[in-house]
Amino acid sequence: SVNEIRKDFPLLENQKVIYLDTAATSQKPVCVLEAEREFYEKYNANPLRGLYELGEAATEKYEEARETVRGFLNARETAEIVFVRNATEGLNLVAYSFGSLVLKPGDEILVSIMEHHSNLLPWQMVCRQTGASLKFMECEMDGTLDLNKVEALITPKTKIVACTHVSNVLGRVNPIRELAALAHRVGAVLVVDGAQSTPHIPVDVQALDADFFAFSGHKVYGPMGIGVLYGREELLNAMPPFLTGGEMIESVTRDGAVFAELPHKFEAGTVNAADAVGLHAAIDYVKSIGFTAMHQQEVALTRRAMDAIGEMPHVHVLGSEKPEEHCGIITFTVDGVHPHDISEILASDGVAIRAGHHCAQPLLAYLKHPSTARASLAFYNTESEVDRLLDSISTLRERMGYGK
Repeated sequence: SVNEIRKDFPLLENQKVIYLDTAATSQKPVCVLEAEREFYEKYNANPLRGLYELGEAATEKYEEARETVRGFLNARETAEIVFVRNATEGLNLVAYSFGSLVLKPGDEILVSIMEHHSNLLPWQMVCRQTGASLKFMECEMDGTLDLNKVEALITPKTKIVACTHVSNVLGRVNPIRELAALAHRVGAVLVVDGAQSTPHIPVDVQALDADFFAFSGHKVYGPMGIGVLYGREELLNAMPPFLTGGEMIESVTRDGAVFAELPHKFEAGTVNAADAVGLHAAIDYVKSIGFTAMHQQEVALTRRAMDAIGEMPHVHVLGSEKPEEHCGIITFTVDGVHPHDISEILASDGVAIRAGHHCAQPLLAYLKHPSTARASLAFYNTESEVDRLLDSISTLRERMGYGK
């Protein structure tokens, strides 16, 4: 039950705030906190370096976490799993290492208008450096991508297609496998931002046929500071290191270096072993709950919220009218009330939501909304919390002086 699940999350149990900002970062279960603590208490040594027993134990814990991530994504090889700080770093790694390797003047990168800035700004930078150009896949008002329109945009000049798996504004799940087929038809690669999908739906990178896939641990109930980049082994092998320094080399001379094998050539310096172990615990926790149960709770809560909001004049939800197509993300506006005022008033009621452009300014400009409010739900939220959100939203205009 949700009440039992909530006991696993200390912040939800111990604080009075109603936390509806999981799309920004998720709360952490006790098992994740304990896993990190245990690493520092029992295994604290620099992984991959010391040949003594403690160093070997630290290395084993770190590599166990990598294998757990491989299974979570159904990657073919553990070598295809690179630990990074977050999805942003993973996407930058692909842009600068792979993009700089393959792009030349006249080439094109195709990105969706729905991208978080993390999967847009790196491509803008690489285009400036290589002479490639950026093109956009525009979505329909409900967030769907028309694959016929996408197909018309893909040409032999297209080298990279970049798309979010789930929009952090609209909650829409994009047709990644179909995009992969269109990209591969012209020899392009598909880069997927999975930051919002991994907390909500099963991900199988082989079934999706993604070439690269990045996600952040802190959004999937794990620690901040750890993320993952999956890449096809043959692509990663061809790419130069993104960062250079310790541990990512086989040998160094005065004149050059031989880089380590995958995935270590992309993990320069002391690795974030404790957070990797925490991510391992988070993935185990997600498996113990199960995506089916998580999805059922999130859809039920989203439906409760959207049904009630649909009865409120002056309140508008962006995206699909179907609650099951939102992945727990409810982005909305209230006529005459600035989203920052919405957020502040709700905060005074003890309800934590997000307001602003959600690091997706091109999408909001396309939708003709400079900023919006966003409540993002997770399986650990309750009906009473949703009702508190709805009570606050229903009084917003009155409290701003518009009358009843």
